[in-house]
Amino acid sequence: MKQMLFCLGMLLAGISVSAQNGSKIPPLDKSPMDMSYYPSNYPIMRIQPSKVTEPLIARVIYSRPSKNGRKIFGELVEDGKVWRLGANEATEVEFFRDVKIGGKIVKKGRYTLYALENSSKWTMIVNKDTDIWGAFKYDASKDVARVDCTVNHSSEIVESFSMYFDKATDKSIYLVMAWDDEVVKLPISW
Repeated sequence: MKQMLFCLGMLLAGISVSAQNGSKIPPLDKSPMDMSYYPSNYPIMRIQPSKVTEPLIARVIYSRPSKNGRKIFGELVEDGKVWRLGANEATEVEFFRDVKIGGKIVKKGRYTLYALENSSKWTMIVNKDTDIWGAFKYDASKDVARVDCTVNHSSEIVESFSMYFDKATDKSIYLVMAWDDEVVKLPISW
């Protein structure tokens, strides 16, 4: 009987410890993190090397907030105020070769992307500071490139902020950003 009570006690203690550890698991984020490559699906293509038709150029890592009935541009994303391009940590882009953005050479490496938004253009900012939350510590002295990009308005509403790369020519791509009714393309060449 004592052994049975001891075993039952150990089982209950194990369940208690397990429940305590489980409570440390963070809940799902309202703005989940996402990643996009150029060429798209590059990690999958590497499994079958014969499928790799283009070299890896860039990767962007960002969080995807949702519209959820809110007015996005001009309110949630304030006109003329530095925006982290998404939610949570500032959006990061990594270039796997030297590229040109806005006529400036951006060396191979990892950078943070920001934008200054208004209804007709976004000023896209490539900044050498990384691993930061939001745009609270944005430092313009660390900017590597700035380029104005035209805002295109779409009749199709994009519920969750989205970023992806799109081929322009053999030596250039666009980083496309879309949310609500706005679509912006950042040209990148090499």
